[in-house]
Parts: sequence; structure tokens; C-alpha cells
Amino acid sequence: MASEETRTLKSTTARSSATPPDGEPLVPATRAWAVRLVVVGIVLSALNLRPAITSFGALLEEVRDGLGMSGSMAGLLTSVPPLCFAVFGVTAPRLARRFGAGAVVCAGMVAITAGLLIRPYTGSTAGFLAASALALMGIAVSNVLMPVIVKRWFPDRVGSMTGLYSMALALGTAAAAAVTVPVTEALGGSWQSGLAVWAGLAAAAVLPWIPLVRDRGAAPAEREAGQEVLTHVHARVDGAGSVRQVHARVEPPTLRITRSRTAWALAVFFGLQATAAYITMGWMAQIFRDAGVPAGTAGLLLAVTMVMGVPLAFVIPRLATRLPHQGPIVIALGACGLAGYAGLYLAPAAGAWAWAVLLGVSNCAFPLALTMVGMRARTGAGVAQLSAFAQSTGYLISIPGPLLVGVLYQHSGGWGLPIALMVGLMIPQMAVGVLAGRDRTVEDEAAR
Repeated sequence: MASEETRTLKSTTARSSATPPDGEPLVPATRAWAVRLVVVGIVLSALNLRPAITSFGALLEEVRDGLGMSGSMAGLLTSVPPLCFAVFGVTAPRLARRFGAGAVVCAGMVAITAGLLIRPYTGSTAGFLAASALALMGIAVSNVLMPVIVKRWFPDRVGSMTGLYSMALALGTAAAAAVTVPVTEALGGSWQSGLAVWAGLAAAAVLPWIPLVRDRGAAPAEREAGQEVLTHVHARVDGAGSVRQVHARVEPPTLRITRSRTAWALAVFFGLQATAAYITMGWMAQIFRDAGVPAGTAGLLLAVTMVMGVPLAFVIPRLATRLPHQGPIVIALGACGLAGYAGLYLAPAAGAWAWAVLLGVSNCAFPLALTMVGMRARTGAGVAQLSAFAQSTGYLISIPGPLLVGVLYQHSGGWGLPIALMVGLMIPQMAVGVLAGRDRTVEDEAAR
């Protein structure tokens, strides 16, 4: 006898105050222990998002000799990280919707551990490349999901939590650059041991995510990935004459992110800053070594470049969230990069420490880009899509840069042409960064 009388459409989001059809909270009051565990997980995960790359950069010459690589092949290896980030990063939102962001990040940390442990002992360039790709796959999905996790768990502290995450990422990057050579020497000079030791740090990052694998805040995986849910509410009269509500979930339309100019500007900005970062991580130590700087000192110089991101990665996101337009920060960081490249060309050894500092400041375009991802979208779903689009597209853009540096270095026999390439890429980076820094949201632009 039931007959449908009314139909309404309402939107519910994954917030602790929302109520689902059955009257139970979508996300119960967040447990304090879970929040602390997420903070620990974010920090430990961020520490592991770059050592796979900078530890290799610090021992690039030893790895090349050990595996018989050419300069072009070494350049190809320095291009593998952005390739993996582009290919695997785009799958992160889909995986998070199915399994939950915590579970995907946990699996990512397992992949990093396995890849770092296996790659030094494969005995061939192909094996080294395959094991590196496994580790980089874990880094890729974690890269994309970190802004999503921050937005979900700390919606009112996006700037400070992004700063904490970026600071930990910079610290891990710097630590790997600084201590890989000394640790290698302490372990008997074996570059295999010097690279494999970083698997221990990755293994530690698995632990805080294990209790959160099934803990999705009592919400569907879609909500943990920032996905909004539409619910049809049907009012029906049952046989006893009472009215009850029947609910049917309907997925919202996907945001057409490619219609947003801001999304494209942010993707290109992300790609160009990533190009600069991976050239720096993969080749800067070699630039200093070719200028006569000892290997240990060259590693420390790379560490100085990376460690500059520790304080600045915490300050810049907080500053960016207080400004209506992030363009001035983009210009300031780009100017530091141009000055650092000029120094590398004119006096690489004489002013090495100054150039390392300037390039370290310039590399803080990365936390700025992450912060803008959180600011240029209004909803959790928008952040998830924008993060995946900007990072995947950006890393695709960054793939040729490190490879071109290796080719130019091998065929020119010096660093003049590679440095000219770096300067040439910094100018458009500043231009698109200014466009990405405008006070817009991708939802509004895509709707228009």
C-alpha cells in the first residue's frame, strides 16, 4: 500500500556535524588518539617522501660506476620520479574512495620500504629502475593524498598542517642528502648499504597508519577522500499509516577540472617547480663535485639546500593563507632561484654555500603549491580532484627536465647549457605561479 508522496534532494558532506539517513552521525566526535595518530602518520610519511631521491643524488657517481651507467642513463633515472608521480598519482583519489585514504597511504609506505630495501641489491640498471619505481609508486599516492587527509582531518588548520607536513618533508629530504655519504662510509663504503638504510625509516612510517586502515571516521571511503554524497529522500506511507523516509545514495557529478584556468595554471606551476626541484636533487651535488668540491661537502651543500625548506615550509603556507593573492611570494622565490643559478654558473665553488641557500629558498615553491591546492578549491572533493590533476599533470611536465640536463651535460662537457635551461624554465614558472595565486576557486571556474 506504500505510495510515494514527496521527493527532495539534499547534499550531505563528511563532517562531524552531518547526519545520515538513519539518524546516526556520519563522522562521530573525533577520538583524540586518532587525531594524534594522524599527526604522527603525516609527519613520518612526509619524512619518507624524498629520501629515495636525494639519497640516490648524493651517491649518483658511485651508483653510476657500480652499475655502469652513462650520463644519459643517469639523467633518465633522475626523470623516473616525476614519471611515476604522474602515472600513479592520478589513481590515488580512486583508490582512496574504494579503500580509504589511510589504507592507501599505509600501503604506500609499505611499497616505499620494499623498494628501498630491494633496489641496491638488484645488480643491474633495469632492476634498480624497477625497484625505484615501486618505492616511487608509494610516494606518488601519498603525495596526492596528503592534502586530502589534511583537509579532512584539519579543515580549520589547512595552512599550519600543510606547513608541518612540508617541514617534515624538507627535513627528510635534507637528512638524506646530508648523512647518506657519511653513513655509507661508516658502513664500509658500500653504496648499496648507504641506500638500503633508508628502508628503516620507511618501515617506521607504516606503523601509525595500521590502526587507521579500517578507521574511516565511521564514514564511507568516498567521504574520506573528500567526496560529497547526494541523497534522494523518499517519504512513504507504510501499511500502518505512518510516514517513514527511504534514502537512496546518488553520486554527484564529477567536477570538470580541465575547464578551470586556475587548475591549469597551478598544474603548470607545480610541474615547473618540480622540474627545478628534481634537477637540484639529482644534479646539484655533481655540479659542486665537478667544480672541485669534495664529495662529502657537496652532499652537505645539497643538504643545506634541502634544509632551507624546514623553517620556510612552515612559514610560507601560513603566510600564503593570510594573503588574498600569492603572486608576491611566487616572485620572491623565483628571484632567489635566478640568483642561485647565476652563482652556479659564475662561481660554483667560491660561493657554494650562498648558492645552496638561495636555491633552497627557491625550492620552497613546493609547499606554496600544496597550500594553493587547498586554497583554490572549496570542497573536499574539489581538493582531491585538484590535487590529483595538478600533481599528475605537473609531474608529467617535469619529466623531460632532469633528462635534458643529463643529455646537455654529457654532450657539452660542462654545466653552462644545463644552467641556461634552468634559468629558462624559471621565468614561466614565475608567470604561471602569479596566475595560480589569484583568489579563485576551481568549482566556480568549472561551472562557468
